[in-house]
Amino acid sequence: MQNGTLLRTTMHIDTNGVDCKYFNGYKPCFPGEDCSGGCRRENPIGTRVLIVNLDAMGDVVMTTAQLPAIKREWPVSQVFWITRGNAVRLLDDNPLIDRVFTWDDVSRLILQQQHFDVVLNADKSLDACAFAASLQADDVRGFTISRRGQIVPANAEAQYNFRMGLDDQLKFRENTRTGQDILAESWKLPYEGEEYILTLSGEEQQFCAERRAEWKLDGRVAVGFNTGCSVLFPNKKMTVAQHVALIRRLADDERLVFLLLGGPEDTARNAEIAAQLTELQSSGRLVATPTEEGLRRGICYENLADVVVTGDSFGMHLAIALRKHVLAWFGLSCWEEIDLYGRGRKFIPEGLHCAPCWKRRCPHDLECIDMIDLDGIDAAVRAFADSRTTEQETRA
Repeated sequence: MQNGTLLRTTMHIDTNGVDCKYFNGYKPCFPGEDCSGGCRRENPIGTRVLIVNLDAMGDVVMTTAQLPAIKREWPVSQVFWITRGNAVRLLDDNPLIDRVFTWDDVSRLILQQQHFDVVLNADKSLDACAFAASLQADDVRGFTISRRGQIVPANAEAQYNFRMGLDDQLKFRENTRTGQDILAESWKLPYEGEEYILTLSGEEQQFCAERRAEWKLDGRVAVGFNTGCSVLFPNKKMTVAQHVALIRRLADDERLVFLLLGGPEDTARNAEIAAQLTELQSSGRLVATPTEEGLRRGICYENLADVVVTGDSFGMHLAIALRKHVLAWFGLSCWEEIDLYGRGRKFIPEGLHCAPCWKRRCPHDLECIDMIDLDGIDAAVRAFADSRTTEQETRA
């Protein structure tokens, strides 16, 4: 003590920074504290991990299933994730991610100036691979870019995943492994069947509760219909006529109420479906949920459903993440790679030699869509409603 003033020891900080997650070097980690005098609430950084995942939004949701394995592998770690702007909010409040970066010039600059112990790149794309290769990292896993500008495996364990993109026989006919299993192998992580992680905030949970009350969903079985799909693969959706026919068939079961789900690109489509089902809409048994209130509200509306009927789309991945009973039909995409975690059923075009194909345009008059098993989906919805009724009676 000198002249009534407490002498403080200034913490020496060099360009290696401080091993504390709270410290940012701009302001105190907590209001009213003096971080220059040393850490008072130290939270070690440990292993620094960066996930690079820029592909489709459904893939981003699916990749969250790797987070528990990352934390098992590196219990003390700081996990960053970079993704495109349309997917950033899928990672809101995720308890296993420390920070999410939007794919833009500023974020790339910030990350390229840092050192990472491990970079995990999920994407077989030139931009993701070039970025992963540009980083200061001890270990890059998944995919990178060659000196000849080609996408290549970054490690031996990613070879199977790499071959899946080059060998149609393997991808379409021989593979029986899920996408989560294959990605875990690519990243040298132990796969234990973990589920997607999608977190609803307290406000979002309250919003869902209010909508359930407003739309009188309690005591009934809410059947959600993901009516659309990505514009990149427009043949992942039923026709309007198929949706209308299926809902009309199910409508004789008074236990059921129907929700039309989707984003801005589905607004007109959902309006067209609803216009052909005015009797159900006027009775309150069909709700065309808002499609232009943003991603997080769209997640909330899907969360209101008990069972979701969907193609292999982003909406399907949301339903899986929200732990819904999923009735998913497939045509052009690979059903073996999807894990419903025992909640639901896959409907596959039996005997169709051209499926799966991953073609954006169909040369065969969309046979896989014509072959969607509406009878099977009808029966599966009713069976789920029966199980829900039995469950409720047992509780009573």
